[in-house]
Amino acid sequence: MSNQFKEPRLHIATIGKTVGIKGEMKFHDHSDFPEQFQKNTTFLTNKNSSLTLSEVNHEKGLIKIAGVNSVEDAKKFTNIKLYTTREETRKNCRLEDGEYFWFDLEGCGVYENGKLLGLVDEVQRITISNYLFVKTSKELLDAGHVKSFLIPFHKPFVISTDIDKKIIVVDGAVDILEAS
Repeated sequence: MSNQFKEPRLHIATIGKTVGIKGEMKFHDHSDFPEQFQKNTTFLTNKNSSLTLSEVNHEKGLIKIAGVNSVEDAKKFTNIKLYTTREETRKNCRLEDGEYFWFDLEGCGVYENGKLLGLVDEVQRITISNYLFVKTSKELLDAGHVKSFLIPFHKPFVISTDIDKKIIVVDGAVDILEAS
């Protein structure tokens, strides 16, 4: 097994049902980076094995797995989950200015007016918007606030994001916290 998968894995896709007679399969991309799914790319699966894609058709949402040439062989891969690593994601996926990998936002402190509101536990996509799921700081918990709350991850709520310092500065989040 390749040493590319020693760090924590990120679930990025699920293989669906077979399509056609030569082993093609439906493909459900759970990432924001379809460019990482290319011919001859290898992924770890939830079955603790790896597989290599031999064909990828992004328009039709179909893939073919190397060495799989029949419906019978392909059916063995139905509902298999594909994983990658943070390192591979950084290497294979390009971000625009002001964009961040969700895993880089996790663990960031969320501050408003210099006060720590909590830490980002995860990022959630609700409809077309991304939200920071924030675990409330102990100080605010002790003051009677809820254990967690959501902040929209866009302006005017997010003022600045510094991944290196693990700090996200927000505005209006205290109002959201108090209304939660």
